[in-house]
Amino acid sequence: MTIDGAPPAPGRADSLPPAGFLLLAGVTLFWGANWPMMKIALGEIPVWSFRSLCLLGGGVGLLALSGLSGRSLGMPRREIGPLMLCAVFNVVGWHLFSGYGVSLIPAGRAVIIAFTMPLWATLLSSLILGERLTAAKLAGLVLGLAGLAVLIGPDLRVIGSAPLGALCMLGAAASWATGTVLLKRFTWSVGSARLAGWQLLFGAIPVVTGALLIGDLPAPASLSTEALLATAYVIALPMVFCHWAFFQIVRLFPAALAAIGTLAIPVVGVFASTLVLGEAVGVRELAALTLVCGALAVVLGLPAVRRV
Repeated sequence: MTIDGAPPAPGRADSLPPAGFLLLAGVTLFWGANWPMMKIALGEIPVWSFRSLCLLGGGVGLLALSGLSGRSLGMPRREIGPLMLCAVFNVVGWHLFSGYGVSLIPAGRAVIIAFTMPLWATLLSSLILGERLTAAKLAGLVLGLAGLAVLIGPDLRVIGSAPLGALCMLGAAASWATGTVLLKRFTWSVGSARLAGWQLLFGAIPVVTGALLIGDLPAPASLSTEALLATAYVIALPMVFCHWAFFQIVRLFPAALAAIGTLAIPVVGVFASTLVLGEAVGVRELAALTLVCGALAVVLGLPAVRRV
């Protein structure tokens, strides 16, 4: 695996390299911890401005990472259109919907709703990509979604009292799922860091424009150290590392498998929100953790055992 270069061929679930599992672990940890950090930053920075900082910082950081390989940073002209289409869903839709959603409802609950994404991605990958819905995928999906249901079911009153926040997070999930499947639909000739970096910068164009038109840019001196550190975390790890790693995972894994593999992120997000923000954790969270780990074992563990 390289930082940027010839993209790896999409692998089958029974032929994934060990590096794919390491990337998935890093994405799970850093994206999970992203949610309470977002909540802190959005307490002081408006959504459009915060997302502008994230997209610009993430895009530039990823292209700088790509430049370490010494290769050109340009995109082939024929791939710009498909990449901009992916950016509409993977970047603009996801970042704006999730930004508003996490600012309206608790971070732990926002991440749970967002990660209904694998349901939509699994269905869309079957319809658009023709990927087969194997028994393992279906079992993993059922277990993972059951874990999410354990967490969100008793909290329907929260959704009822804040329907806009819940709808924003569902919109974010559907948008991310669509972008994930479209990313798998097209063929790319560049490496993951360059692909992710340009996708973030293309998506930044309408977001930055919106922030300028709205005029909600905060003065840096008015922000607390906590908000500045939270924003720096979001840009460095979730935006730079996790975007590169997730696009690499999408290329290594079948789309539905890559999506289901992210189901542990909301569990990390819930516990991180408890540690950082003091949000409650109890039996439901522990039950969800068991179910989600079971889903990951079915979807990722069984193929690994078969290789031995």
